[in-house]
Amino acid sequence: MPRKTNDTGTHRTRTTDRRRTLRREVPGTVGLLADAGDFAAMRGYRSFTFDDHRDYLHQVDGLLRSLAAQGIHTTVALFDPDEYAQYCGEHGLDPDTAETRARFTAELAGSGAVLPYTGQPIDELVPLLVDEAVRQATWEYATGLLAEVGRCADCGEDIGRASFERATDALERLVAGAPPGHHHFVCSVPTETQQLVAVLHADTTDDPGTPPRVEGREGLDFVTVLAAGLALGGPGGLVLRSTAEGQGDRVHGWRLDRGRLIALSAAAVFNAYCTDADTGDPVAPESGVEYCPGYEVDAPGPHH
Repeated sequence: MPRKTNDTGTHRTRTTDRRRTLRREVPGTVGLLADAGDFAAMRGYRSFTFDDHRDYLHQVDGLLRSLAAQGIHTTVALFDPDEYAQYCGEHGLDPDTAETRARFTAELAGSGAVLPYTGQPIDELVPLLVDEAVRQATWEYATGLLAEVGRCADCGEDIGRASFERATDALERLVAGAPPGHHHFVCSVPTETQQLVAVLHADTTDDPGTPPRVEGREGLDFVTVLAAGLALGGPGGLVLRSTAEGQGDRVHGWRLDRGRLIALSAAAVFNAYCTDADTGDPVAPESGVEYCPGYEVDAPGPHH
């Protein structure tokens, strides 16, 4: 009999160990109320028991660290109370339960703004998550614009698709024309409802056998926003700032005008970079920065 008891205990221990091992292979998602206003909105639900945003963030930080210590891969999703209320209404769910919040958070993992938790302190994680939400919203809005712009009245070609192809080609020329070093591209396109901004980082060398290194997600976002600017045919701008070891930074610029990406002169780049965008007041030029003309990157398109 003692032997049987020991076998039973060993079996239970092995079962527990196996479940713990399996648990480490099940990813998790934590919904985060990054904004104090969003946190205040959730306090209207009786089942949401937190009453201080800073303490809430502290508790989330502890939870993330605990999950990481157990070897559990966790993503953090931005929790939006308005989207949550709409979700509950569409699915006929009671919003004032932890179970419904968990269900909503699980769906955010596949469609919302999420970041993998890699040990970042909560004060670093919050702005990163907000930036990711802005990036995703910008991409979705620009993609919608490209889908809605329609076809060319003359040839019937899809203007959004053609603009995306032109933007892809323009980005290749932008990177190819940049000198060796690290490059920071910013494309800005005003629309009727919001300002679209995309940022891209790239690294190039003077070795023709080494291809430029461009972050894939950034590249897609950048091309989509630039394509939207080309398709809409309105104003916009693109700036490249290049940094190389032992050299001063170089700044190049282009403007979007009637569906074309037009290189600016060195004087125009200087004026654009040294003027406050909000007030129009002059801004002192940065020491050691060279303001350079843009170079040709955009082939003329057939659509206007």
